[in-house]
Amino acid sequence: MFLLKLLITNAIIVSCVLIGKRLPTLAGLIAAMPLTSLLVLIWLYTDNPGDLASLSKYCGGVLWGIIPTVLFFAVAMSCFRRELPLSLTLSLSFAVWLAAAAVHQWLLR
Repeated sequence: MFLLKLLITNAIIVSCVLIGKRLPTLAGLIAAMPLTSLLVLIWLYTDNPGDLASLSKYCGGVLWGIIPTVLFFAVAMSCFRRELPLSLTLSLSFAVWLAAAAVHQWLLR
């Protein structure tokens, strides 16, 4: 079962990369879709049937986790528009995401 989960999840990521070569904005839309979260909800439910409390907590974490993710992409887009190197762009974006994620976890405790 674990291998099946791994294959399905990776297929989505690889599909986004392949689509992104020709249609970057469509790939971005697909990547932003709750496909991964949908799979996680299914995997969590099949591993713990009836544990709706953990599913609810997961959904809350995802909902509030959107804010750090938006900040990551806002910083990345800004850096790319300024033509900063990829390594610097990803470092800055991840640093902002990490700080926001720390606040996210602190607030949700």
